[in-house]
Amino acid sequence: MTLMTRWEPVREFSGLQDRMNRMNRLFRESFSPESPEEALTTTSFAPPVDIYEDEHTITLKMEVPGIDEKDIDVRIEGNTLSVHGERKLETDEKEENYRRIERQYGSFTRSFTLPSSVDPTQVSAHYDKGVLKVNLAKKAEAKPKQIKVNVGSEKALEAKVHSKAA
Repeated sequence: MTLMTRWEPVREFSGLQDRMNRMNRLFRESFSPESPEEALTTTSFAPPVDIYEDEHTITLKMEVPGIDEKDIDVRIEGNTLSVHGERKLETDEKEENYRRIERQYGSFTRSFTLPSSVDPTQVSAHYDKGVLKVNLAKKAEAKPKQIKVNVGSEKALEAKVHSKAA
């Protein structure tokens, strides 16, 4: 009897990513001048970001759970938005008591090039339930303008214009 299995490339890439992360962690532990526990807790990571746009704003939502609001820095320099933060290991538990550390700790920096339609003076950031939301307002000239279109034939429109002029 032949058994067919469904190939799921996304799952395979996810597994490959996990193996590469473990190998990278092992490499850092082996060649790091710091202790293996310290190498585990000082990795850098990149929190995931969703970016969406409407006619008035561009919004970034970044997942940063476990990071205090005071440990997040949002800056605009030129046409670049930079978000820097740090997730610290809880100090109430000693590192030698850990059997496994899978959550990533350490600092991160994410930078985004802003389009010319963004007004750098109209930026706000809000942190709630582990999600950082950055709203970037668009400049007035970049917002779409709606033009009313009259429906009808050109002759009917010309007749209306001539009758109003008379």
